[in-house]
Order: sequence, then structure tokens, then C-alpha cells
Amino acid sequence: MAFAPALHAEWLKIRTLRSLPGALLALFAVTAAFSALAVSDGSSDPDFDPLFTTLSGVLPGQIAAISFGALAVSSEYHGGALRLSLASVPQRGRWFAAKVTAIAVPALLVGLLTAVTSFAVGRAGLGSAASGVTTAEQVRAVLGCGIYLMLMALFAAGLTALLRSGVATLAILIPFILVVSFVIGDAAGTVADFMPDKAGQIALHQSYDGTLGPWSGLAVTALWTAGALLAGVWSVRRRDA
Repeated sequence: MAFAPALHAEWLKIRTLRSLPGALLALFAVTAAFSALAVSDGSSDPDFDPLFTTLSGVLPGQIAAISFGALAVSSEYHGGALRLSLASVPQRGRWFAAKVTAIAVPALLVGLLTAVTSFAVGRAGLGSAASGVTTAEQVRAVLGCGIYLMLMALFAAGLTALLRSGVATLAILIPFILVVSFVIGDAAGTVADFMPDKAGQIALHQSYDGTLGPWSGLAVTALWTAGALLAGVWSVRRRDA
């Protein structure tokens, strides 16, 4: 099967499996809601960053992005679905590329919509406190937010293909993001700049002091994601369906 029909088939799976549109809806709703809550008292913080405050809902919202990527791949390991998929697309690398593309496109589009909405809601809540944010910083943060959420979804997808389990992926990534990454950040200084979540989130800040900048931080997250996807495609190619 050519790539376009394979991509169409994977897109139909994502559109029709209820948990996947639900995860994208949760990404939008949770991020926008928590960003709105954050602006209520964010300006009283001595380290107040108006740009990050308007997009801070990404911190809980990224869990939905990770769930989307994990669920999209883990569904293939239930009821022999992967065998059917590979019977239709025998070229395993091509099938995996179609699966990854079908995950990346909606994750990016919903991520960008989420970023625009969160920023608009947050800026309206901050009022004059957000007046120092330039247009270039706004565009960079919104684009960076969308790209970051897409990368985290793909990171989860690659890890799920490697582990062949969405539950195992969520059990690793969610505690890592909510607990381990913060502990490392507090204890290890600049080492935390190179964690997949911390590196990508630099793009959401107006000011940053670490080793990485907004785009180099996203590049580090992209390298983590590429590594997970390469491990995932290796697993798909080498292991029995």
C-alpha cells in the first residue's frame, strides 16, 4: 500500500476511536482552564513571567497530549489490531511513518489552537501586566507551545511502540514530568535544561537564563522525540506482531 492510503487509514482510526478525540479535547480544555486560573494571582509572584503565566496551563495539559500519543499506538496492541494493520501495509516502516504523521498533524493543530486560546484568555486576565510582551515573543511562544505539545505526543507514541503498552508509557512519563523532572530541576541546576519537558518549555518563557534558548530547547526535545521514535520503529520492525 502507498503512503497516502496508509495515512488515510490511520487518520480514520484516530478520528473514530473515541478516546483519541477525547484526549485532544482534554488537552484544549485543561490547558485553557488552568491558564485562566493562573492569571488570577500570577502577577503577585516575585518571579512573575507574564508570557509563561498565560501559557502555564500547558504543565497539566501536556498529560493529555502524552495520553493521545500513547493511546494512538497502544490501540494497535489490542485484539490483534497490529496484525491487521501490517497485513494491509506490509512495509512496517511505512506503516509506522503513517501512524506517526496521523498523530503529529492533529496534535500540532490542536496544540496551536490551544496556545492561541490560552494566550488570549490569559492576556485578557492579566490586562496591563502583560503589556511588556512583544509581538515577536507572543508568536514565538504560541508556535513553540504547539510544537512542544506535538513533540510530547510523539515522544509518548515512540515509547509506546517500544514498550508495546500505553499503560507502561503513562506510568513512566507522567510521574517523570510531575515529580522527577522537578526534583532534578531543583537539585541538578543546568542538567534539568536538557530534560525533554524542561527544554521544550523554555519557549514559553519571556526571559530565560539557562544554557538553552527557546529554539535550541525545542531542538533538544525534538532529539528526545526522535530517539523514542527510532526505538519505536526498531521495535515494530524487529518484533513479532
